[in-house]
Amino acid sequence: MTAGADTGASTGTGTAETVRADLLDCLQVNLALLADRHHGPGTHLRLGARLRFAPRPGPDGLPTVEPTLDDHLADASELLGLTVATRVSGVDRPVIAAAGGPVYVVADAHYLPWVPYFGHKHVEHSFLVEPGADGDTVEVTDGYHNDTQWGKARPGSHTYGRDELAAILAADPQGVELLHLVPRPLGPAPRPAADLDADRAAEYLRAYAEHPDRTAALERFTLETWLLARARKLYAQYAAGGPEAAVDPAAAEHLARWDGVVEHAYLTFRRVARGRAEPPELLARAAEVLRADATALTGGGPAAEPEGGAATGDGELRPTVRAVVADVLALDEHLVPDTELTGLAEFSSLRMVEIVEGLEAAFDVEFGPDDLVPEKLHRIDDLCGLVHRALAAR
Repeated sequence: MTAGADTGASTGTGTAETVRADLLDCLQVNLALLADRHHGPGTHLRLGARLRFAPRPGPDGLPTVEPTLDDHLADASELLGLTVATRVSGVDRPVIAAAGGPVYVVADAHYLPWVPYFGHKHVEHSFLVEPGADGDTVEVTDGYHNDTQWGKARPGSHTYGRDELAAILAADPQGVELLHLVPRPLGPAPRPAADLDADRAAEYLRAYAEHPDRTAALERFTLETWLLARARKLYAQYAAGGPEAAVDPAAAEHLARWDGVVEHAYLTFRRVARGRAEPPELLARAAEVLRADATALTGGGPAAEPEGGAATGDGELRPTVRAVVADVLALDEHLVPDTELTGLAEFSSLRMVEIVEGLEAAFDVEFGPDDLVPEKLHRIDDLCGLVHRALAAR
């Protein structure tokens, strides 16, 4: 049986309507679905009750803040009222059939055909599996939400034959983990608590600044900033009191600055990977927002003003600039605003980098690293000014 369409509909677990998947990583999100299934909508936000900065040794000799599977399972036990009843490695069809509920599975996303990483990137990924209605099929539910360079991941459900899914999982040479988690009574909602160590942050950033392989360091740092930003957004949303509650304005302003760091990291990595000069100030900017976490997210004071400002556009360049933006975003040109592109659903840090590269190709220029600050790349006027300066310096 072929994979079913991505429905985004409920399969008995939590759904995209109840879970803030945009705040969770690929291992957290399906624990969140289980938590909301067993304990009610909004339970998953408890994962944001503890904001930590705890780097550990990671790949390529670089520190990482990425939690391990065991870290996530410990949080699920402490915060979500989910206890591991069974945990096995390999493809174990009886576990899926007999668990009496969904099985939480962790596998390499490189081998999972419903995620954008399929065939492109090796990364741990989770999903839920439970028996289908007819006994010959299984239902796969995956709540992951992210935009990648290979396409969008969105929460949804998929139907597979049992043997078909078994073959997919068997293709993973590292093996998979299958866990049955059972609910237990929840305690009182914990108070938000942050453990942020400025000395560790400085040491962490120094390792990235001094690493000799700049491409490897910046590729990893792109993921690190994504993880750091999502963790802070989850913490702020939990502190706000619910999935749709308004976040404190000072925290919201600070989180927007974190989005800028994520964009800056991806832009910097892409430039260096293409053999271009490394745009400056990324790590200094990351240090600044890390220092501001304690005040901006815990009520100690307002965040600093974001960087950036408008640049003067050039009317002769505007039609080509708009055409490049429209092409990258797959929009009609009249739908491209002169104000913030960030208001468009199609715009993201990935698309921003593609716009920069498209403009360089269209005008046969190379932008200087000092100009490649994300806040200067969000408006048509700013992009026209960027091209104008590059042409003048050519």
